[in-house]
Amino acid sequence: MSENKVRPVVAVIGGGPAGLMAAEVLSQANVKVNLYDAMPTVGRKFLMAGKGGMNITHSEPFDKFLSRYGAHSTEIRPLLDAFTADDLRGWVKNLGIDTFIGSSGRVFPTDMKAAPLLRAWLRRLRESGVAIHTRHLWTGWTCENDNTSLCFQTSEGEHHTTADAVVLALGGGSWPQLGSTGTWVSLLCERGVSIHALKPANCGFEVDWSGFFRNRFAGQPVKAVCATFTNVHGTQITRKGELMVTENGIEGGLIYSLSSALREQIEVAGSVVIYLDLAPDKALPELIGKLSQKRGKDSTASHLRKRLGIDGVKAGLLREIVVKTDFEDPVKLGSAIKALPVKLLAPRPIDEAISSAGGVMFASLDKHLMITDLPGVFCAGEMLDWEAPTGGYLLTACFASGHAAGLSAVSWLKG
Repeated sequence: MSENKVRPVVAVIGGGPAGLMAAEVLSQANVKVNLYDAMPTVGRKFLMAGKGGMNITHSEPFDKFLSRYGAHSTEIRPLLDAFTADDLRGWVKNLGIDTFIGSSGRVFPTDMKAAPLLRAWLRRLRESGVAIHTRHLWTGWTCENDNTSLCFQTSEGEHHTTADAVVLALGGGSWPQLGSTGTWVSLLCERGVSIHALKPANCGFEVDWSGFFRNRFAGQPVKAVCATFTNVHGTQITRKGELMVTENGIEGGLIYSLSSALREQIEVAGSVVIYLDLAPDKALPELIGKLSQKRGKDSTASHLRKRLGIDGVKAGLLREIVVKTDFEDPVKLGSAIKALPVKLLAPRPIDEAISSAGGVMFASLDKHLMITDLPGVFCAGEMLDWEAPTGGYLLTACFASGHAAGLSAVSWLKG
């Protein structure tokens, strides 16, 4: 215990959703909470996530929801059992903000914004006594054998403090400009904590475009397509959605939903080929039939546009990948439209990714998210070794793990 025998002190390091949720749970248990964040303000990545509409969670059935966490569904399940998507919606409602379910099943605040939610949350945290210390970069421990003597770098120099327990919620390695730098990895490795290397998740992938295609089509969306590829287990995966052509390759919702499996395949084989169906609502015989019709004076581009509605970036993709002679063969061209091979060479760098995979391995934690070899130190959020696609799954697990870490720290302090 610290010098405050009556009211224990807990340091929460990291001011994202997981850290803020842990702080809230702790403050409700009559614990003095000091929350530290390296940035000038807290919740920066949370606010960035809400720029295009604050997708807080998803409404799909629990088993399907849980499956979105892939290989780590088993570890994530108890966290979601204790703090479900419905619990999260109720928590948002308790802040005075209503939510609604969109057409895709995603859940949003009624005003679609993150800032009002964060403001209401921070107001409640401060009213409950949580002390928020910004511009405090955690640099480790002051004593080799003391898990709760902490050191921070501040604008006024080095700051040392102690606590009765610590919750680490330091984020992953994506969006370093918003505070998720991953610099904590070396600090925990020095203490013997097992960590999977941080990798980009929900990311774009590199394609060796020609200069012409890159200059002409970078930044353009490719709508209503299906992507198919075979994963490391030999299973064929097909998803429908939209993607975006970039200067370096492709990204977008469709690609993000496949990024984990694509990254794994590239790690094994060095690259992966995905097959794009540019006309998913048309069967191959129909395409061949329309492509076989006489063109008259129409150019190939006009023929594709008039007969199949393929123009712009989709036509550009065909020109980029299909050999010129195949445009004169309805069977070969139709087959390419239904399965256009695009070779992905590598994921884009982690600092461009929406989130990261890897982190503190669950084998290093007990079932209460406490680091086994560092009693009194708990972990939460994206710094844990898991990943999920966009769609509310990332945020839900961050909230749930923060909730669990807060409760576990309270229980640990009691005995």
